Amino acid sequence: MQNGLLASLNLRREKKIPAAVVTMLKEPGQWLIDNDEDGGAPDHIVGNARVALAEDKSQLVNDEGGSYFIHVYNPPLRIVVVGAVHIAQALAPIAAAVGYEVAIVDPRGAFATEDRFPGLEISNEWPDEALRKLGLDDRCAVVTLTHDPKLDDAALEVALASEVFYVGSLGSKKTHGARLKRLERLGIDKEAMARIHGPIGLPIGARSPAEIALAIMSQITQVRHSQERP
Repeated sequence: MQNGLLASLNLRREKKIPAAVVTMLKEPGQWLIDNDEDGGAPDHIVGNARVALAEDKSQLVNDEGGSYFIHVYNPPLRIVVVGAVHIAQALAPIAAAVGYEVAIVDPRGAFATEDRFPGLEISNEWPDEALRKLGLDDRCAVVTLTHDPKLDDAALEVALASEVFYVGSLGSKKTHGARLKRLERLGIDKEAMARIHGPIGLPIGARSPAEIALAIMSQITQVRHSQERP
């Protein structure tokens, strides 16, 4: 890889900008492509590179008489969990096992501790402040689990104003209905509120914290893959 191209790639990775490096295999040619810049590559290569970025999948392509490899450099998938509760303790290792970075947010210091969440990023700031500092993007899911409107609503307000691909909040249908009324009073429109998965998780009859965590992770996976391009 050319030094200039490598420097540009590293800059994008530092800024968490999805990018792909396309390398011709039988003739000279290498380009850095993201969702805004094409690096001067032919249109059909740019299109395939952006599809690979959306699919999050490096791949070998043979088309239009040429062979090239698309190496995808996407930022890590992340889950921000608001509420350091038992469900969060079960959810974190499941999420990590399927390739997500996990951050735990809870201003209640007795809950959000290294002992309970070893090796994870932990914030004891108020949820809205923590989420803004974490820099939410379209490769991020936000899950609220506290059952405390002061904490969950603060997080939801920030999450719904961002490009996160998934927002879910724990609680019954009745609890969720009350939540929507509170958010409406905060000025959040119905289209934005419709993004919230509540009650959270796929309806698999989950009861224990581990089962609920499994239902949540299953729903996050379903939503993520449903948003990929065909």
